[in-house]
Amino acid sequence: MGEQSSVLFEARQYSSPKYWPMWIILGLLRLATLLPYRGLIFVGRLVGRTIFLVADSRKRIVDTNLARCFPQMRQTERDRIKSACFLNMGVSLMEMAICWWWSAQKLEKIVEIEGREHVDAALARGQGVILLTGHFTSLEIGARLLALYMPVQVMYRTQRNPLYDSYLYTRRSSYFVNAVSRKDTRQLIKGIKNLVPTWYAPDQDFRQEKNAFAPFMGIPTATITASSRLAQSSGAVVLPYYPERRADGRGYILRIDAPLANFPSGDDFEDASAVNRSIEKYARLHPENYMWVHQRFKTRPPGEAPFYS
Repeated sequence: MGEQSSVLFEARQYSSPKYWPMWIILGLLRLATLLPYRGLIFVGRLVGRTIFLVADSRKRIVDTNLARCFPQMRQTERDRIKSACFLNMGVSLMEMAICWWWSAQKLEKIVEIEGREHVDAALARGQGVILLTGHFTSLEIGARLLALYMPVQVMYRTQRNPLYDSYLYTRRSSYFVNAVSRKDTRQLIKGIKNLVPTWYAPDQDFRQEKNAFAPFMGIPTATITASSRLAQSSGAVVLPYYPERRADGRGYILRIDAPLANFPSGDDFEDASAVNRSIEKYARLHPENYMWVHQRFKTRPPGEAPFYS
């Protein structure tokens, strides 16, 4: 079955006791935004440390991913990356609160952008832009900050909790031109053709969609070929995009790279490989920021043993 469309938020629809835990979480996130930025990051790391203590199954997934992707790395370094990954997941929750409740004026003080000229050049030619990114822990704040500089449409996946899904969709709709279901390719292409820069993260295991087993971190990885079709159908350039947390704790740098060369090439494997290389570049530079908790290598080539027990 396809995804159900998210709907705009109306509080009275979610008064049932089954939604009370989510209401409490939303209330705590709202209170947290009263803290200064560094205070929010500190609280986020505490939350991440708590997640680390209880998420045994996810830690096993991270261990498997890191061992496969960094086989030459010392175990102590992989453990450091694992711990930092969970801390950053906690930070991402605080960043979501920042996205929802901080003003544009406040957000502008914690961000700078590099490579915007690649977007401007494409739009000046009348060419659409696909901002290709991966599932990094900074993806939510990265998209919100990008919307300070240009109109943006994003691809989203419906969430399981109806209250959270509706609230998330409503907040995103307040600062993005459009929030499009990943199933609604036609709407996504329409926005690209209308020269709305489009945030797109294809690096998850969608076994029900058309895939090519292209290398990612040296591993044949099921990679959806939709990126090629989007670029082909819309005539857009594909610009690798990465939102980086500054090491000095002062905010973020939005990095936009030059367009992928000869993309789409007409060869699904070559295109999927180019997509994976663009994501791998930043996964290697900042491994603690990639979402290793996902079973990225769940679908294996025919005859190959599964990665995850």
